[in-house]
Amino acid sequence: MIVRAIERLGATTSYHVSDLGRMAAFLGYTIIGCLRTPFRFGELVRQIRLIGVNSTPLILFIGLFTGMVLGLQGYYTLRKVGMEGTLGMLVSLSLIRELGPVLTALMVTGRAGSAMCAELGIMRNSEQFDALECMAIDPFRYLISPKFLATIIAMPILTIFFDLVGIFGGYLSGVVLLGVNPGAYMDGIVVKVLNEDINLGLYKSFSFALLVVWICTGRGYFVQQIKGAGFGAEGVSRVTTQAVVYTSIAVLLWNYLITAVFI
Repeated sequence: MIVRAIERLGATTSYHVSDLGRMAAFLGYTIIGCLRTPFRFGELVRQIRLIGVNSTPLILFIGLFTGMVLGLQGYYTLRKVGMEGTLGMLVSLSLIRELGPVLTALMVTGRAGSAMCAELGIMRNSEQFDALECMAIDPFRYLISPKFLATIIAMPILTIFFDLVGIFGGYLSGVVLLGVNPGAYMDGIVVKVLNEDINLGLYKSFSFALLVVWICTGRGYFVQQIKGAGFGAEGVSRVTTQAVVYTSIAVLLWNYLITAVFI
């Protein structure tokens, strides 16, 4: 029994090490694909539309109500200590440093990341990658690198939209509904939000974009090599779920590490 347990532990460890190695090589090939010519600029624009533009309504909706909830909760918390005038600072810093990048990454993962994973998984199961390689077409340059670049370009912009709409939502809750002084609200944003706060939020957004596109596309590309995935449509569905879960966990862990370093 002990020997079998050790064998299972060794097999599991070996699988995860191999899987990590595959994903690292996948990232390298994807970056190399971004540098190869001819560059598919039209496909890049199409992916920006699919990943970024089509996600904008969702991001704006969630950003607005996130800001409104922050405004409500922040107001009733700050009122207990007589500091309602700092509501603008609370809402803006919470959104710019933390909630904006994290929630944007999670929403893009659920909406666009899952679609990328499912698309590549279906292409792998239907042997479309093998067909591309038989025609001497690099699948990374042709399919994956445009998704990679589009996600890295689109997600910081979506994060900025989320932050702006969220701050406006906080204004609606705090100033319009609860009567906070509008000058104090705006002064808290202008004076207290520094360049390093904005830079931190953008850096988080950029790194989250890398995690989202790397994990989601990698899981779809290696769908047939993932342990316990199964075959056909069932395998794609399991791997897509796995990709969303792994990406969400990676985003939250990486967010904690970045915050712990730069706080």
